[in-house]
Amino acid sequence: MELKKIISSDDLWDSVRTYAENCSWRAGKLLAEAMKQNMFKDWERLIVALEQGNICGYCAVVKKDCIPNVPYTPYISYLFVGEEYRGNKLSQRLIQYAMGYLRSLGFETVYLVSDHENLYEKYGFYVIDRKLAPWGSEEKIYMQKL
Repeated sequence: MELKKIISSDDLWDSVRTYAENCSWRAGKLLAEAMKQNMFKDWERLIVALEQGNICGYCAVVKKDCIPNVPYTPYISYLFVGEEYRGNKLSQRLIQYAMGYLRSLGFETVYLVSDHENLYEKYGFYVIDRKLAPWGSEEKIYMQKL
């Protein structure tokens, strides 16, 4: 399994955008649109997991996530693992890779937004806030020290 950071000029960009657009998770379409509009700036990156050239999953490191008007940054966002690759700790590997990248940039904390229960806690995240998302559900904002 290979993990790579990519930006819009990378050869993989369009393939990952298409994969995200067609994945089973509804937020994949939002990621694909953000990629299409080249909304990733400065140090923001997409991280993709590949196995023998096949896309297995992805996440992004971004300045802002879906909850407006909060002071937190940076985020690990859009974490998705394809169904056939689940159960192999790929989410953990993507998170660790993203955290290593953010640490190398000098960040001391990382945030994540989710409504999942007991998923990110096992990776060392803890809830620091709860906010309403634009679509009306309450989301938890998680934090972890780098």
